[in-house]
Amino acid sequence: MWAVVVVYRTATDGFAFNRELVLLYIATGLLAASIGRGRRMLFVLRDWLPFALVLLAYDLSRGAATLVGRPTLWHWQADADRWLFFGTMPTVWLQERLKQPTPPWWEIGISTVYMSFFILPYVIAGVLWLRNREEWKAFVRLFVGLNVAALMVYALFPAAPPWAAARCTAADVEGGPSDPRCMFRSARGVPDGGVLGSMQFSQDGANQWVERIVGRGWGKLNLHSATALLDAGQASVNLVAAIPSLHAGMTAAIAAFLWHRVHRGWRPVLVAYVLVMAFTLVYTAEHYVIDILLGWAFAAVAVVALNRYDAWRRSRESARREVDAGTYPTAETQAAPSEPSMSVDRDAATNRSSATI
Repeated sequence: MWAVVVVYRTATDGFAFNRELVLLYIATGLLAASIGRGRRMLFVLRDWLPFALVLLAYDLSRGAATLVGRPTLWHWQADADRWLFFGTMPTVWLQERLKQPTPPWWEIGISTVYMSFFILPYVIAGVLWLRNREEWKAFVRLFVGLNVAALMVYALFPAAPPWAAARCTAADVEGGPSDPRCMFRSARGVPDGGVLGSMQFSQDGANQWVERIVGRGWGKLNLHSATALLDAGQASVNLVAAIPSLHAGMTAAIAAFLWHRVHRGWRPVLVAYVLVMAFTLVYTAEHYVIDILLGWAFAAVAVVALNRYDAWRRSRESARREVDAGTYPTAETQAAPSEPSMSVDRDAATNRSSATI
């Protein structure tokens, strides 16, 4: 029945491109598979609650940032990218040379890679939940830990992405507002390309200003429902949650988690996935390069910390098992130490006899 419902909904409403629906599909599928297996259905609800809470926390992070009241970073990340690339803004440079008036075929891959962030973690978690619960627990700790750390930074240090910086001038964002009106207009006609900087040229027919183009690939396939869902999701989430890039961080964390768990032939794919995601984020004006580097750094810290925690936990459990087993001496081990003393006694007796003779 579950499969019939999913197939019917996919046929009528299109593929599931938002993570809430993907999570719902996976959770209800596991519930259906657990029917007749006692308390296993309760385990599904308990085990998948952390994912739902993370999604809720992400949606609430926008309000948390407003409540904390920290000014939004607009210039720091742009200046950092210019410093890293000797005065060149990577997003501007890429859109000058690669953006076409209509999306080329390879932008289908760009849109797919970007959207994989909303789907892949939950698919991996579903597979691990069915196959290996210990591995599943390790993945959940990584997922929740990285997301919680990023959400805390979003609340304390809100930061605007490149597409927003292209729409706003320095005067528009003086004082660090989180949602100035300029964010919701086109970058067309903004003096000097706004905070981001202007495009000096463009490909024939392409707009000569930086655009948010991550969803254009779906239009190439006429998947307008995916584009609409993406637009709706982007409009409702925290728009100034750019540092660190959770897209880059989670992608790197997944690659690191799977590195020793998949066949070695898949490792180049993991590396390519991380790099293509980084290119996607910069080209489509979703993130600065510095956002991505910080996302990778967050992932590295999370992976190392959780690996050490897992090693400590295994060591502690091993020690506890040894204590519970109890290594008590047996009758044989108790008798064994007496043999050397008996031998010494015999040797002493022999020496005394020799001395008498």
